[in-house]
Amino acid sequence: MKTAWKRTTGSPFTEREGGKAYLRGMKRTPGAEEILNNSDHRAYPAPTGPWALSMSWHDLLFMHWPVPADELRPLVPPALNLDTFDGDAWLGVVPFRMSGVRPRFLPAVPGLSGFPELNLRTYVSANERPGIWFFSLDAHNPVAVRLARATFHLPYFDARMSSRKEGDEISYRSIRTHRGAAPAEFAGRYRPAGGPFESRPGSLENFLTERYCLYAADGKGNVRRGDIHHRLWPLRPAEVEVQTLRMTGQIGVALPDTPPLLHFSERLDVLAWPPRRLGS
Repeated sequence: MKTAWKRTTGSPFTEREGGKAYLRGMKRTPGAEEILNNSDHRAYPAPTGPWALSMSWHDLLFMHWPVPADELRPLVPPALNLDTFDGDAWLGVVPFRMSGVRPRFLPAVPGLSGFPELNLRTYVSANERPGIWFFSLDAHNPVAVRLARATFHLPYFDARMSSRKEGDEISYRSIRTHRGAAPAEFAGRYRPAGGPFESRPGSLENFLTERYCLYAADGKGNVRRGDIHHRLWPLRPAEVEVQTLRMTGQIGVALPDTPPLLHFSERLDVLAWPPRRLGS
């Protein structure tokens, strides 16, 4: 069954110095120094050690639903706080496309450095550092899946995926193919549905998007934090037509029968640091 969900509300674009220049420059790839020099929007400083990976995220759709916190709390390690907004926890389904994924000092490799990715997430924190907890990440790149599992301890899965852009519209499809893994599938078309804006501190958009680390547990249950850095998310209202959405059965949670909160972002350039065990 095809379902059309639309959301065209959002904060006005914030007139912040450099904001319009960033939107004009979204077609080019900035250097690491340029990315690091833009950090006034962060709640805490960017890491001072050497970054490990750089990448760009393209044509990203945020689909978010509020869910009761007690449904997600058992699914998150006790070492992490489950973050809520106005009493609700949030589940996100996020399809996008990666490009230019490369380790520091090495070039991007054609065929390996760009691929679609789809994740299921919620929001957590530790030591007053808001971050992301991924329940799953599907990727159309078996090498990236295995490297991310081994080095970042993230729950990556093989999937057959496609992301095609025609004008402003993205046609996206993902079917998990990972041997022994729970099924997961998404198919739909989405597009921006309004002008760009930047989230304001204290807003729901800011709560959902402005997070500069991810948390993961290794094979022994030790929780690790991997820091990331990027400019303030350039967001736009979005609309989506969903053909298939089977992402939350893997965690035993049903999405509410309400339209999701939708946001689109055309591009974001990102630096990532190696994960470190909490407390180290």
